[in-house]
Amino acid sequence: MSEDLKEPDAEETPEEEEREEDAYLLDPKVVARIIYAVDIGDQAMLLQELEPYHAADIADLLEQVNAFDRRRLIDLLGTEFDGDILSELDESIREDVMANLHPEVLAEAVRDLDSDDVVDLVEDLEDEQQAAILDVLEDSDRIAVQQSLTYPEYSAGRLMQREVVMAPEHWNVGEAIDYLRNQDDLPDQFYHIVLVDPRLRPVGNVTLGRLMASRREVMLKSLVEETFHVIPVTQYEGDVAYAFNQYHLISAPVVDADERLVGVITIDDAMIVLDEEHEEDILRLAGVSEEGSLSDRVIDTTKRRFPWLAVNLVTAILASLVIAQFEAAIAQIVALAVLMPIVASMGGNAGTQSLTVAVRAIATKDLTGSNVWRFIRREVLVGLVNGVIFAVVMGIVGVLWFGGPQLGYVIGAAMVINLVMAGLAGTVIPVVLDRIGVDPALASGAFVTTVTDVVGFFAFLGLAAVVLL
Repeated sequence: MSEDLKEPDAEETPEEEEREEDAYLLDPKVVARIIYAVDIGDQAMLLQELEPYHAADIADLLEQVNAFDRRRLIDLLGTEFDGDILSELDESIREDVMANLHPEVLAEAVRDLDSDDVVDLVEDLEDEQQAAILDVLEDSDRIAVQQSLTYPEYSAGRLMQREVVMAPEHWNVGEAIDYLRNQDDLPDQFYHIVLVDPRLRPVGNVTLGRLMASRREVMLKSLVEETFHVIPVTQYEGDVAYAFNQYHLISAPVVDADERLVGVITIDDAMIVLDEEHEEDILRLAGVSEEGSLSDRVIDTTKRRFPWLAVNLVTAILASLVIAQFEAAIAQIVALAVLMPIVASMGGNAGTQSLTVAVRAIATKDLTGSNVWRFIRREVLVGLVNGVIFAVVMGIVGVLWFGGPQLGYVIGAAMVINLVMAGLAGTVIPVVLDRIGVDPALASGAFVTTVTDVVGFFAFLGLAAVVLL
């Protein structure tokens, strides 16, 4: 057997594991050579180093290097700058990159992009910057982009590309193939031919694979896919991404209010939205409503995080007010001050676990009115079981640590109460917020933390005051 072949169950070496972890990261040695080429002003060397890499990798490189090296790299590339890099860049530095491009280079880069990528580039720019980019487009492309910009932000109209390959529903395979061969401006990538009726309404999708595998006389109608979804132009992009993921779509036609075909959304754009939705949920669960990139300034990042830290301060003060009500008990039994953070911490962690599962289930539309009570009951029972287990553990710890069974009983009972409440709050709060139209990922964390802290402190200190004093 060749040494290059490895048994399926053979253990991987640390070197192999490291290579797998770094599979899609830019090699630091390559980055160093690229920066060296920039330092010495060698464009040929720079192009040679960048040649094997995808536009997304070069965008990553521009995001990782500092602003000074980024400007020098762009200047050295000159007219060799690939327009696809712009569509791959993080929004936080895209405007800076565009500002550093020579107008002629920027114009050529924009002309090479699909209409949906151009919309993504210009939608957040100032009017003057938008006009400068739109002016370099051909009339038909400019009109298409301007029309897309009239649709609501975060809608299918902003996400779609206007370049659509369509054919009348009465054509056969031969007519479709002849039509495609005679076109000079087909999209660089497309997956379906959209069949339309005489009123330009989409009636089905034909995959290129089935088209090429069929005889010329076969009617296109007989080749349409079973799964066919039409996207309204005003539909929220998050729902569009959900439809692509739920129904395994590759592309889907977009229609206006009259159900006429106006564009198409492809899976790459839908998956970008899905990724952004996931990232947004993670950031909001952490109390960060909107986070930029690693290159953001300190003051900008501080402004985004400050409001939620202020909310957290208010909730912490509320929990402290509960503690203050039992000041006498704490003064008499110092052990209470030692143990009470454990109860609150366990409740907070358990609440965060339930909250994360609930928010994710709401986002993926798995948590609905038909199963919400079953889900809440499960999380409460999980909290009860975990509470009993950890109550026994902490009861034993309390006895061994402080020499008396009563303190163990108190912390054990408080642990059960708080973990049950954590499971209840972690599920009910995001569900209620979602029902009243508030983003559960954004607001649930503060409420759940407040509930578990207040209940945890009140249960532990209240029981201690009754039992031990």
